[in-house]
Amino acid sequence: MSETLDFSDPRQRPRFTGLATFFRMPYVEDFEVAGLDIGVCGVPYDGGVTNRPGPRHGPREVRNQSSLIRGHNQATGEAPFLKAKVADIGDAWIRKPYELEGAHREIQDYFERVKAAGIRPLTCGGDHSVSLPILRALAKDGPVGMIHIDAHADTGDDYGGSRFHHGAPFKIAVDEGLLDPKRVAQIGIRGSLYNPAMWKFSYDSGMRVMLMEEVEEKGWRAAMAEALEFVGAGPIYVSFDIDSLDPSLAPGTGTPEAGGLTMREAQGMIRMLAGCEIIGADMVEVSPPFDTGGLTALNGATVMFELLCVMVAGKG
Repeated sequence: MSETLDFSDPRQRPRFTGLATFFRMPYVEDFEVAGLDIGVCGVPYDGGVTNRPGPRHGPREVRNQSSLIRGHNQATGEAPFLKAKVADIGDAWIRKPYELEGAHREIQDYFERVKAAGIRPLTCGGDHSVSLPILRALAKDGPVGMIHIDAHADTGDDYGGSRFHHGAPFKIAVDEGLLDPKRVAQIGIRGSLYNPAMWKFSYDSGMRVMLMEEVEEKGWRAAMAEALEFVGAGPIYVSFDIDSLDPSLAPGTGTPEAGGLTMREAQGMIRMLAGCEIIGADMVEVSPPFDTGGLTALNGATVMFELLCVMVAGKG
């Protein structure tokens, strides 16, 4: 039987045509009056990187690679573009990118507008420091829980004269009352350390830290089930750092760590979030200058599609 395509739907047109938007969705910068449920957006900012730069180019390349993704999730049956009103709402671009704390304030202002419009954001970074201003906007009414999938706990402190880099957003978020550490699960943590106490704050504050070795021993299903039980009911934020994947699957990132997740594991873990009350989510740290054949950007777009599916399926 031949496939019947509806060319009025941009996602069914040839994928090499048209302007690049996230998942070939409508581009709606004037989102306050659009009546959207979920807004997919970019934060092209990498002023918080500590080594290899490039995530400022992430949103543009992830948009490009997302043209490969169709509208139906074959594994879960979700059709997010039919079930919810979703659009590409542009970028939280920075007017003064060389002022790190001021840049974060600009990002926060953008997401305060998104929240005021009743839109839940699905964000493409940018480096992981952008999660802090997003949380400042979304969780200003009270602390939330978090599912955090990453190679690094990102609960450091001062580095090079600043606390506001991509290795510390979640310590600051706890300090500012945005995250409840006893509802934060960090999954896939691995790699070498500057010192044994590098992620001490995660343990001392009560976060559930699952090293990659524990995930491997238990299996990803059991690990994620335990993380969800730990986080419990109530609003959560989801943050996915692309360096949680093995570098063979995500070479285009600033701080790769050997021995990471596969895409099948990552997709399965995200699918287990269906039914959660997700106030927002991000996928960060795609650095196209270090990528190979668009592989990292494609996997980043795939992660975002899975996140979109569970956001639509959830309670938000």
